[in-house]
Amino acid sequence: MYTSKATALALLAPFILVQAVPVFKNQGTLDGWDGTNHEHKGTVSQVSDQTYKPSTAIKVVQIYDASYTGRYHSEVRKNDVYKVGDAGYYGFAFRLDPGWDTAHGQTFNLAQFIGDLTDHPDNTCGDTWIPSMLLWVEKDALRIRSKGGDMCDGTLKKFEVGTVKPGTWHRVVLQAKWESDSSGYYKVWFDGKQALEQSGIATTYKDSQKKYGFEFRAGLYANGWHDDKKMEGSQGTRQLWIDEVGIGNTYEDADPGEK
Repeated sequence: MYTSKATALALLAPFILVQAVPVFKNQGTLDGWDGTNHEHKGTVSQVSDQTYKPSTAIKVVQIYDASYTGRYHSEVRKNDVYKVGDAGYYGFAFRLDPGWDTAHGQTFNLAQFIGDLTDHPDNTCGDTWIPSMLLWVEKDALRIRSKGGDMCDGTLKKFEVGTVKPGTWHRVVLQAKWESDSSGYYKVWFDGKQALEQSGIATTYKDSQKKYGFEFRAGLYANGWHDDKKMEGSQGTRQLWIDEVGIGNTYEDADPGEK
């Protein structure tokens, strides 16, 4: 039976409405990223003495300074991994330093999606770079947030993913549908097991023109030090390792796999 091109496209339409995200794979090197960001005394380096899989990993370090008022990023970044309406899978392996202090409740961010919304027509709050998803460690808990809708008064929700053990390699995979209304969703796998499923949530900000691309950052952002304007406890150096980063259209694209 003959099928016209128009009919074929109509049949395919439900499957092509969601634009595919770029496929990206990084095996613990500084190559292939669009840049690094290490503020103040922070460092981002490629190492071989501690890895999830052979033969390298990315080590990120931040050091507290009571006289410093800026932010504490030590991250690698990949640009334009999603726009509103996209969907994808995003994963990596991470290891906190064995001596990581879990007794105090300040937050330390491991990954985020963030966009430069400086010239966004709805930017009435004067912010520049605004994150949607954040994934962080708080004491020994791994947590994630969704935020979306109005960029200056977004709907924010927080969820617990699992328990992190310093000195142990963990792997995390996020499946996200990036929507500015309640049609967005998250699924999160932690160490190979599904740990979270949330639908009916706004996961990014309004952008009717689909103009604003969000970048993916992984590493360490000691946001608790900056936001609280102090350091709790006495551990003034925080360090962790990132390896086997994946972005794609399937779980397998993003999963770091078994060690």
